[in-house]
Amino acid sequence: MADPKPSAPLNGAYYGPPIPPYATPRRRRHSCCGGLLSSLLKLIVTIIIVLGIAALVLWLIFRPNKIKVYVEDATLTQFNLTNSNNNMLLYNLSLNVSVRNPNKKIGIYYDYIESLAIYDDSRFGFQILPTFYQGHKNTTILSPVFASQNILLGDAPATYAREKTEGFYNIEVKFYMSVRLKAGIFKTHHIKPKFDCNVRLPAPSASSLKTTPFQRVKCDVDY
Repeated sequence: MADPKPSAPLNGAYYGPPIPPYATPRRRRHSCCGGLLSSLLKLIVTIIIVLGIAALVLWLIFRPNKIKVYVEDATLTQFNLTNSNNNMLLYNLSLNVSVRNPNKKIGIYYDYIESLAIYDDSRFGFQILPTFYQGHKNTTILSPVFASQNILLGDAPATYAREKTEGFYNIEVKFYMSVRLKAGIFKTHHIKPKFDCNVRLPAPSASSLKTTPFQRVKCDVDY
């Protein structure tokens, strides 16, 4: 008996177990927000570094020096405390204060200036002074005048009685201001320096005013 002929292939069809479908791998999506935040952070850091380098270069070029302030003259013509009227102080104080800009390449805009007169930690006088621009290596005179009446609080009456006997009054004059520095075409933001001047003035009597010359006083400058 002859062997049976092999059957012909059935058009390449596959009759085995089913093959699972091919899964296409998903691409990871990058967060647009994360990239934008990273770029923004890099930009901010770069700007800070550039501004810091520019500020350092300007400082090395111009080398700013501190303002020099002196009380050139001060006159106290009235300083009377009346205990009968709630420690009312009658006063008349005038000063000439020199403000020196020692810088060769830096000008100063004084945009706001206020002056205070203080006795034994009690403020008794206040005045706003005119604004001005101060050029290179220039000296300007500030001339505040305090003349009115005010009430002294705290231990001022006791201090007043002691210093009246001694013949001298210790008065503090402070200046608060807002300034801008100008170097070439560049201007800084507002800086707020403070001048603190302590003067020792003779009691306002005819004899002391004539015999006691005022001694020039250097003021503390703080930024």
